Amino acid sequence: MAKAKKSTKKTTQKTVKRVVKKVVRVAKPKLVERVGVIKLGENPATVIGNDVVVGQTAPEFLAQANDWSLVQGLASTAGKVRILAAVPSLNTAVCDKETRTFNERAAVLGEDIAILVISADLPVAQKNWCSGAGIDKLRTLSDHLDMDFGIKYGTYIKERRWHRRAVFVVDRNGKLVYVAYMPVLGVEPNYDEVLAAAKAAL
Repeated sequence: MAKAKKSTKKTTQKTVKRVVKKVVRVAKPKLVERVGVIKLGENPATVIGNDVVVGQTAPEFLAQANDWSLVQGLASTAGKVRILAAVPSLNTAVCDKETRTFNERAAVLGEDIAILVISADLPVAQKNWCSGAGIDKLRTLSDHLDMDFGIKYGTYIKERRWHRRAVFVVDRNGKLVYVAYMPVLGVEPNYDEVLAAAKAAL
């Protein structure tokens, strides 16, 4: 009788495990993949996630700070106007220039506007780059862990596992008031246009 009970218990446990696994598989959302949105050289790239648009609520995202701690990008800057700049890698010429430019412009923006530069570089790589470049008026966040920002904002390039260049302005209420996806990776954003949108949202 005892053996029968043990056998029944084991069977029940196996069944529960199978059900749990099935639930996890079903619950996992399918990622949207789009081809032809942007090119890598002469080849069409695959972008994961949908583009966001002006007027919608900005998606919250989880990224890593330079010390590897997890950060909610919007919650950590609540009450401020946010400029979110997605870049492929800080260790490339255009991204280097863009981030330095935003850092310089941030000096006259005041504390009510926060600039976050998001890339798929490792946190330690971002920290070293910021130290060498003297970046002290904006914050870099790493999306390397699971590309949460890239998926939610439609900037994740599958083939390279980095971002397409884009800039977003989020107002104090969490609404997107400015959205610009660069047509090619090597094109810089219109800095004056971005800063004007941020100031208008104050």
